[in-house]
Parts: sequence; C-alpha cells; structure tokens
Amino acid sequence: MDMCGKVALVTGGGARIGRALCEALAGQGCAVVVHYRRSRKEALDLARRLEAAGGRSRAIRGALDTQASCERLVSQAFKAFGRLDVLVNNASSFDRTDFRHVRGPELDSAFSINLKAPILLTRAFVARARRGRVLNLLDTRISGHAPGYMAYLLSKQGLADFTRAAALELAPDFTVNAVAPGPVLAPDRGSRSAREKAGAIPLRRRPSPGDVASAALFLLGGDAITGQIVYVDGGQNLL
Repeated sequence: MDMCGKVALVTGGGARIGRALCEALAGQGCAVVVHYRRSRKEALDLARRLEAAGGRSRAIRGALDTQASCERLVSQAFKAFGRLDVLVNNASSFDRTDFRHVRGPELDSAFSINLKAPILLTRAFVARARRGRVLNLLDTRISGHAPGYMAYLLSKQGLADFTRAAALELAPDFTVNAVAPGPVLAPDRGSRSAREKAGAIPLRRRPSPGDVASAALFLLGGDAITGQIVYVDGGQNLL
C-alpha cells in the first residue's frame, strides 16, 4: 500500500513511539489522526507541526474503555478526512504488578487498554472500511518472561494472539501485523541503572522510536505480509 493520500488513526499518538509513528506516516504523505486521552498539549502541538510542514493532521481526544468510546473514535477519524485506511493500535497501559500483588482493577486496566480496545477498534474499523491495514504495538517481553509485569505481559501476549487470529479472519481485504519494541527511550538513558534495567542487548544499541516507525512502515506497506510480528529490540528476544 502506498501511504500517500491515505488516512491513518494512531492511538496514543502524541508522544514517544506514537509521535514517531505519526511523523513517519505523515512523511509518507498520509493524513494522520492523532488520538490522545491525557497528552492534549503534545497531541495538539504535533498535529499543528505536521500541518505546518504541509501535511494533514487532526488531534482527537477520546477514552478507549468501552465499545461505544472505541466506535466513536473510529467514527470521528472517518469524519475528519472522509475515509480511514490505517489503524495503529499504539495506546498502552504499562503498570508494574507482580503476581502476588495483582488484583482485579490492575487486570481490568491492562486488558481493557492493551487488548480489548485494539480488538474493538479493529472491529469498528473493518465494519466501515472496505480494505486497509491494522498495526498493533506489542513488547519484546512477549517472547519470554517479565517478572513484575504480570497483567501487562498477559495482555500483550493476548494482543499478539489476536494479531495472528485477525490476520486470518480479515484476509484478503485487511492485513494485520505487529511490532514488538524493546527498551525504547528509557528514563536516564545514559545512566548505568538505566542500562541495567534495559537488560542485555546483543546489538549493544538501544532501539529508537524511529527504528520502530521504520518497521511499522515496512509492515504497513507490504501487500503480501500479514500475521507477522517484527521485533525491534536489538536482538533481546533471542536471549
């Protein structure tokens, strides 16, 4: 798929990886709907910058906690530019909860944002579009264990399974793929503690948001790629 002239909705698009995804899509000539919930200033600033650079962009606020809110966001994205071709499920809830302390509210929050919302958004997208692309953002932790992140890990593993299942169900009109980033932009990147928290990276290079965006564009542009997960983690998933 040639991104030029297409319209993309990026959830959680105002900051970090989401911002890089929006910028990359805009750089390909794609109109971008920047979804946000709390990062209002960041999302509005990004939309203004993309438009100032000659692109088309709109920032839209919305919750992702119910079927109605997910359907409303997709409807608003369609109305913004008259069509929708790409859905990027980037918004995520990342909380530290080990098994001994995980409770119902933590599980509900993680699964609602990280798994239920992408499923409902995808459902709303394919109900209105004739064809298109879906990209899910995972985490390299799905390849192994992540002590201390029980709810988060299980929800992202569920999203990985959904990626493969939806790829089969929605073919041939839609592709569904995923990117699994490693330790991107950790706090205090230059410190020893930050490097230790990131863990061993075989390539000895922390992936950047731009690296993730490049992988996303590759998957979104592929006409013969679906159900795939690309790890952008410097090789951590191999350990």
